[in-house]
Amino acid sequence: MLALLVTVVTAPGRAPGKVAGEFRDKIEPFLQDYCYDCHGDGAKKGDIALDDFKNLSSHLENHDLWLRIWRNVRTHLMPPAEGDFQPSPEERAALAAWIESNVLKLDPENPDPGRVTIRRLNREEYRNTIEDLVGVQYNVDDNFPPDDTGFGFDTIGDVLTISPLLLEKYLMAAEAIADLALPSTVIRRRPIEIDVGNFRERGNNQQSARFMEADKKHTVGAERRFSKAGKYDLEVSYRIENERGRPEGQTATWRILVDGKELKSVEVTGGSRSRDQFRTEIELGEGNHRFEFSIVPGAPGEGKGTWGVRVEDFKLVRQAGSEWDLYPESYRRIFFKGLPPEQEAEREAYMRAIVKRFASRAFRRPAEDRIVEALTRMALSRNLEEGAKFVDGVKLAVAAVLTSPRFLFRREAQAEPDNPGKVVPIDQFALASRLSYYLWSSTPDAELLELASKGKLREELRSQVDRMLSDQKADRMVKNFVGQWLQARDLVSLDIDVRHILGEPNKRNAERVFDQEMRRDMGEETELFFQHVLRENRPILELLNAKYSFLNESLAKFYGVPGVKGDNYRRVEFGEELWARGGILTQGTFLIVTSQPTRTSPVKRGLFVLENILGTPAPPAPPDVPELEEGETEALQGTMRERMVAHREKALCKSCHQRMDPIGLALENFNAIGQWRDEEEGQPIDSAGQLITGEKFSNVMELKEILSSSRKEDFYRCLTEKMLTYAVGRGVEYYDAPAVDRIVDRLLAGEGQMIDLIYGVVESTPFQKRRGDGDRLQN
Repeated sequence: MLALLVTVVTAPGRAPGKVAGEFRDKIEPFLQDYCYDCHGDGAKKGDIALDDFKNLSSHLENHDLWLRIWRNVRTHLMPPAEGDFQPSPEERAALAAWIESNVLKLDPENPDPGRVTIRRLNREEYRNTIEDLVGVQYNVDDNFPPDDTGFGFDTIGDVLTISPLLLEKYLMAAEAIADLALPSTVIRRRPIEIDVGNFRERGNNQQSARFMEADKKHTVGAERRFSKAGKYDLEVSYRIENERGRPEGQTATWRILVDGKELKSVEVTGGSRSRDQFRTEIELGEGNHRFEFSIVPGAPGEGKGTWGVRVEDFKLVRQAGSEWDLYPESYRRIFFKGLPPEQEAEREAYMRAIVKRFASRAFRRPAEDRIVEALTRMALSRNLEEGAKFVDGVKLAVAAVLTSPRFLFRREAQAEPDNPGKVVPIDQFALASRLSYYLWSSTPDAELLELASKGKLREELRSQVDRMLSDQKADRMVKNFVGQWLQARDLVSLDIDVRHILGEPNKRNAERVFDQEMRRDMGEETELFFQHVLRENRPILELLNAKYSFLNESLAKFYGVPGVKGDNYRRVEFGEELWARGGILTQGTFLIVTSQPTRTSPVKRGLFVLENILGTPAPPAPPDVPELEEGETEALQGTMRERMVAHREKALCKSCHQRMDPIGLALENFNAIGQWRDEEEGQPIDSAGQLITGEKFSNVMELKEILSSSRKEDFYRCLTEKMLTYAVGRGVEYYDAPAVDRIVDRLLAGEGQMIDLIYGVVESTPFQKRRGDGDRLQN
């Protein structure tokens, strides 16, 4: 059988009649041997019969059916593992290759790059682009609606639409940003002000410095990048007040920190309202700095409501230097040659230079002369109005640029846009944008644009990837990708009944065990862990089987990990007794987002692994099948395993739950908030199981070993597809298989390091090329 199949897929230049003959002589015997017991000879399991067709031509054109066969054979889901008669890996590969070549019409030498809808900047990209381009922070959370998502990510062009309301908000934002960047009146010691609404808790955009409750531990912060080192005067205005009541005897400690160093500690007591101001001198070096406010509860007090701290103002003023140095950084970025000259002709030339440079940076490619001329005329006309200054014209031009489709959308030119057969490399400026929004969630910097203008970016692609990953801006990719792939963004907003999970009737006591600060710690752990694997170029499989994580004292205590002191996160090696804690599947982030509000959910945990780790999602549940909570009372008694067994006895549920449940039950030693437990309902937890592909395990450690060994190819493929989806801005399709397989083969051939995945994505056909719209199989 193998020799016949290999002959089929390696014979060049086969005519349609010959393909049909090969199907009858060689492919159909494979299906008869391995598939017809369930899907032929009168059997129609899953409503699929592989021998039920009117004619061979229509059968071979049934792309949906052959796609299912192709996917199931590649991932070893079919034939079922319990069967004694299994095809060899070579036979599987040969059948998959025949389907790719003769049904799906894939050409590994000339892969289809797919099509990408023009992409609007999402909120995170807009925020970062404005900060990197102009040098000011704009509060997108309060001013723009949340973005839609597709295929699990908010970078998908098809869902990033623009409504009339959003367009109006963009117009307002552009004017506000221009005002922030270019104050109309010259203030020599203009302060750097950070909106208190921009001080946010990591992973929780609902918590800001506008009011920090004294009854829960949390930290809010904001980052700013400083282009020059120097001494600054810091000024923080704040009020101590109460909300929803006046609890007597409540206490807390509120702190002001810069780069983790405490500058001021304030005792909050449930006495009376007060207002104060803190001033000090600090020295800041060039680069990013983080400013934080932290509050730690003391005595809970008695009565309803809570006291807290309301930050009113946060200012930094750079101490005296040259006159030009005292202008805001945003001003100096736009007025790149200094203050305007006095002569009219020189002023006009300077205006044109400012407009051309800013528009080219904002549009991420050289601005056309006609657009530069129109913007310059508009700015100069503004300056002719009574009382107007040179800066007013520049502000108008800046606002106009920031509302242009060339700024709001990532344009990519396409020859013959309606011809799906026309494949072209994207130009170097589009490549610079794809690269920067993939790795930085922001606009290309000067070096990328310079290489693009010289036509040398493709030549230096890997060196630029290395440079970009070493930059702190790469942390944005970690946050945005991990936040959506592992659903870590949802952690802070999930409804969790901690009292029910812990069996603790007192709400305050329950929140002392698990509060918003603990959620933040868990999110930070997951981001730092992925960031370490990326920055240190560790093997990708460490995401599953690492024997370390990144913890601070509070999270370590929550997990039961001894010997960790202090608020700073650090790499913590797990002893053998704690090896189950290593890897993303046993971190609090994953365990919580895959649980129900009051209990664990083996179904959600198992389904998550199938969809996001193995890339083999279960089919949708049949209609009218109740959730576990809605089943019969008898099914809800006993341990979670006993309940799942009862649920799985239903014929409609069995096939899917055989895939999901063993994985989810392997994680039952972790409760719904991620703490380890040995018993449930007074009985020892049984975490043993068997994957649908046949591998058996007795605990979660053995499951992770299987996922990182015999199933590592599935994990490599799944993570590659997730990363490609995030980077390219569209879902992965069957015609991407050659590109995905090339990356997976590279990972399998080497040590499977993270950098090989990143290189593979940016060098892939979907990332480097594009084609016109339309159905490729109809052309």
